[in-house]
Amino acid sequence: MVQPVRTRFAPSPTGYLHVGSARAVLFNWLFARRHGGEFLLRIEDTDAERNRPELTDDIYASIEWLGLGWDGAPVHQSDNLERHRAAAASLHAAGHAYWSDAPAGVPGGNGGAHDGPPVRRFPDRDAGLGPGPGRALRFRVPDEASTVLSDLVRGEVTVANADIEDFVLLRANGAPTFLLANAVDDADMTITHVLRGEEHVNGTPKYLLIRGALGLGETPVFAHLPILVNAARKKLSKRRDAVAVSDFCARGILPEAMVNYLALLGWGPPDGVEIRPLAELVELFRLDDVTPSPAFFDVAKLEHVNGEYIRALPVEAFLTRCEPFLVEPERSRAALAALAAEVQTRVRTLAEAEAYVDFLWLDEPAVDEAAWAKAMKSERAGAVLDATITEWVAAEPFDPDTARTGLERAAMAAGYVNAEGGPQLAKAQGPIRVAVTGRSVGPPLFESVVVLGRDRTIERLRAARVRVP
Repeated sequence: MVQPVRTRFAPSPTGYLHVGSARAVLFNWLFARRHGGEFLLRIEDTDAERNRPELTDDIYASIEWLGLGWDGAPVHQSDNLERHRAAAASLHAAGHAYWSDAPAGVPGGNGGAHDGPPVRRFPDRDAGLGPGPGRALRFRVPDEASTVLSDLVRGEVTVANADIEDFVLLRANGAPTFLLANAVDDADMTITHVLRGEEHVNGTPKYLLIRGALGLGETPVFAHLPILVNAARKKLSKRRDAVAVSDFCARGILPEAMVNYLALLGWGPPDGVEIRPLAELVELFRLDDVTPSPAFFDVAKLEHVNGEYIRALPVEAFLTRCEPFLVEPERSRAALAALAAEVQTRVRTLAEAEAYVDFLWLDEPAVDEAAWAKAMKSERAGAVLDATITEWVAAEPFDPDTARTGLERAAMAAGYVNAEGGPQLAKAQGPIRVAVTGRSVGPPLFESVVVLGRDRTIERLRAARVRVP
């Protein structure tokens, strides 16, 4: 009988959920759903000194925000401490582990870091010690043969047992190590496939040795996912790079866009079409297509993908999803509604939307001085402001069409003329847009000035003209 697929995500609540972990969540979720299996969540909270409850909450909230729900109740590793200690005792009783009191300062000892070559075996390996102060329980790694990891992404990885140190199972304070707890919990949860970051590759032979010595049944199938790197092609760092999933949520990235982009980090649809809804990703996802090469976490591309999803929203849905990001909701909501369709085609994140329309309700637009300097440096800037004021004061009615026609005439009058003798409308718009909105980019100019209103538009053009020589 074929065992149903069961994957798991097993974070430690010592930091916010970052994009690398979110990619692991997604790949585990996709694989489980693709094969009609289950995706489980285990919180590895055995490090009492570093665990923080709010970080567990962040893990839950971030996974739920991504829309990648888990099956069943989350497992807390701290609830299984007695099970881990019993497994350690079983290994000791069977001769697979021994108590060691190699002191701090001895290479490889219980004191941690050291200088000099690594020590694989310890003098007290055959001393028959029992538990005691400062003693750790170590796994007795066989001296002969090798341990083989068959990895769906990296192929076969063979490590000589002689190159694996007698690693710690129980620390001197009695706490189980990650390796022991991980191996035991995966067996107890009947995990069939372990998809995790490549930083765990080196520890996997130890995991396999523990499972084999405990007789925990068939080991899971492993797939170690490629690391994520930044623009400098260095591994993403929680300390150096902005990588928390919650930060991207706060910036106005849509969860469906984040999921779509994360799927492209180390994997890609065989037909090359990158914008895919989640249901299609489930159908297309294959571990055989995951590459071992590092994947570049490109924020600009994430924002591009997000922009595609924003533009696909119905206008009303776009407005609704923008609301949490409005700093001045009472004033911005109406302004955004007036230009929603136009803004929607331009923004890359929901948080950008308000800045595109705040000129509509501000008494004076917040001026981007760099944009002002660039737009007004032309000797024709003053002339086009004058001519536009004249044209728009006289325009009847004042609508997008007459505003455009008026600016075309103003451009010609100010000398913005192309080789064919027509108006250089794009160049003429620069001074006008900055004068009216304070920025060089924004929603379509002619629709914007009509929503702003003729009187306020002319007032801003005249105020700008005072600043231009």
